[in-house]
Amino acid sequence: MLNLSVLLEDSARRHPHRTALVAGDRRLDYAEVEARASQIARLLVERGVRPGDRVALSCPNLPEFPSVYYGILKAGAVVVPLNILLKPREIAYHLADSGAVLYFCHDGTADLPMGDYGREGFEQTAGCRELFPITDGMFQDRPEAFESVPREPTDTAVILYTSGTTGQPKGAELSHANMVFNALTATRLFGSTPARPDTHLLALPLFHSFGQTVSMNAGLSVGATLVLMPRFEPQAALRLMREERVTAFAGVPTMYWGLLGALDRDTGGVDRLSRNLRLAVSGGSALPVEIHTRFAERFGIPIREGYGLSETSPLALFTDPEGEPRPGSIGVPVWGVEARLVDRHGETVTGEGQVGELVLRGHNVMRGYHNRPDETARVLCDGWLRTGDLARVDEDGHYYIVDRAKDLIIRGGYNVYPREIEEVLMTHPDVSLASVIGVPDTRNGEEVKAFVIPEPTARITESELIDWCKVQMAGYKYPRSVVFTTSLPMTATGKILKRELSGRAGADA
Repeated sequence: MLNLSVLLEDSARRHPHRTALVAGDRRLDYAEVEARASQIARLLVERGVRPGDRVALSCPNLPEFPSVYYGILKAGAVVVPLNILLKPREIAYHLADSGAVLYFCHDGTADLPMGDYGREGFEQTAGCRELFPITDGMFQDRPEAFESVPREPTDTAVILYTSGTTGQPKGAELSHANMVFNALTATRLFGSTPARPDTHLLALPLFHSFGQTVSMNAGLSVGATLVLMPRFEPQAALRLMREERVTAFAGVPTMYWGLLGALDRDTGGVDRLSRNLRLAVSGGSALPVEIHTRFAERFGIPIREGYGLSETSPLALFTDPEGEPRPGSIGVPVWGVEARLVDRHGETVTGEGQVGELVLRGHNVMRGYHNRPDETARVLCDGWLRTGDLARVDEDGHYYIVDRAKDLIIRGGYNVYPREIEEVLMTHPDVSLASVIGVPDTRNGEEVKAFVIPEPTARITESELIDWCKVQMAGYKYPRSVVFTTSLPMTATGKILKRELSGRAGADA
């Protein structure tokens, strides 16, 4: 028997008075978080929630998130974390699709009225029985002890919804074993132990698999302290790193880009940051080599890069813990996970440097998509998960993501990988951040278009940047048009939304 809630329970038993959560002036120790989770579990049992029932959760990075999350697990139910940016129609879809019987929803703020959106979405959903506003009152007048409901290792613990970049979002069912093994694998890779607990700055949203597993579950499993940021803001992140003596940070590439930009305007110096910070982890999307290099120069430590999907709990590959990071590489398969490259027919691609679709097998792979057997069969075959990402592998077994298969540009019969163009653009001194897409073209099928955030002091023109690109890359690769912009559309997790850039490009046509 196994319940993911054991990660919190074990640390609360061993280190009850160690600080678990920090949010502004609020500090909760492990005993307090465990007590709150137990009270939530009792509330759910009182409301008739049974093992295996789905319970949805909308909450920013606040102490209430882990308290409710682990309370749902302790009751034997399945957690369905929802993106806090969802609007009522989308909330109603997720509640109905998951079959959630109850829904916990935080009120949010004036800028993000989650409570209003949640109530409207709940009212549109016939099957969801009750909506609970997340308040301090939830934790009152109930006993602070609860014996967790035993679950089988293969039972579903969490349903994580994909971003829905192609079609409707799908719920990846992750088992208790998936989630526990992934959290413990992360602590092993990070060198984290109860005797040497880290202080994490948790700016990644907890509803997403990256922050949920790599920071929250992994951190709490070894008695770490989690400093919660409801919304990532680079300058505030630097301040918290100093004040709380943060030793570990996990983020997506745009967060590292933001930190580097903020550091240029920061007056506190990097010494106090680098003295404490020992671990920097990147995932979510490919980390540009230029950002990797600049961060190592400024902070004195390398960024360790990993790779994963919601469907893989998420950690699947990571920088070799016995070697130095290789900029541009997502590392090697983690313990218990296999990886290989296949062609479009599913045949293994061999030969150093050859490009194929990355497929994965191991303890981290989801059970399947919730109530979607056909979608599950399309991506899972004999235990191997098709990721949709194109990659290559070097002679030492280190993998490199070339691009998303769906982002591949075919220009005049030639394959153009947007990530390669972005990497080159990022080396230009006047380019701060870049994203490349393919746009329809009557002559070549597709044409290469770049969206660029310039450095504040840049004076470069579109034609000058295109001319520079012509010198740097083959004739079929360089962008034929460049759009300068002050921002790029991003998800709540900081990934650049290329589908919105495609919409912009279409509107400009």
